[in-house]
Amino acid sequence: MSEPSNAQLAESLLAFWADAGVDAMLLDAPVDRIAAGRIAPPQPPPGRKPATPAPPRLVGAPVPDVAAAVAQAQALAAAAGDLDALAEAIAGFEACPLRYEGATRAVFSRGDRAAPLMLVGEGPGAEEDQRGEPFVGRAGQLLDRMLDAAGLTGRVFITNTVFWRPPGNRTPTLHEQMICAPFVERAIALVKPQMLLLVGGASAKSMLKKDEGILSLRGRWFEWRSNDGKMELPAMPTLHPAFLLRQPVAKKRAWSDLLTVAERLDRPDRPA
Repeated sequence: MSEPSNAQLAESLLAFWADAGVDAMLLDAPVDRIAAGRIAPPQPPPGRKPATPAPPRLVGAPVPDVAAAVAQAQALAAAAGDLDALAEAIAGFEACPLRYEGATRAVFSRGDRAAPLMLVGEGPGAEEDQRGEPFVGRAGQLLDRMLDAAGLTGRVFITNTVFWRPPGNRTPTLHEQMICAPFVERAIALVKPQMLLLVGGASAKSMLKKDEGILSLRGRWFEWRSNDGKMELPAMPTLHPAFLLRQPVAKKRAWSDLLTVAERLDRPDRPA
């Protein structure tokens, strides 16, 4: 077996820190930001107004009105009487900007529609976008093997926090997750699971409204609450299988999380 290249090692390390919640890094040399702030910026020539830079925008992607988009999603989700109607509502929903950023279709769910466990991932990838189901690529295949080994096959309903593939398989933004959240909550109401398994940092932070990284959140029980406060469920964050493919040594922790969830499903009266 050949040794990994420096580029592969660097990519793996960066992915590890990103999944751990690190969003900034230090420079090699210190910078006195206070002193730098005392330096006046250059002034434009007399009679010329300073240029105002335009905000960055992806070509073809509409700038979302998040409040309006959430309200529209809430209305469509509430009108869906079953999971088929909910899937149709999601497929026809046009207010999520991810729809216009290269995704070919909406990717909603797979699994048992009356499952005691609902798994909520982050967002679909390239394979999922092609096939129209969540967690069907390499990460999904690993997830299925782990679920089977934990005795959870056929007991799980699988979905994501967003339903269109983010460009470049990037992490979905908070606004994108907020826009799709009413559909996720409606799916929970229709499936009526006993508990949630939140897969990956973006899913855990969005669903639980937490700021910690996944390595801090995983393996602990939390209470998920719907935005209207009418639903509450125990929720377990765990590591994303894509992370496990990059960091196989972490599989032991994810396996421990699955066993904890399976035990609570089988022995619901036992204290967590």
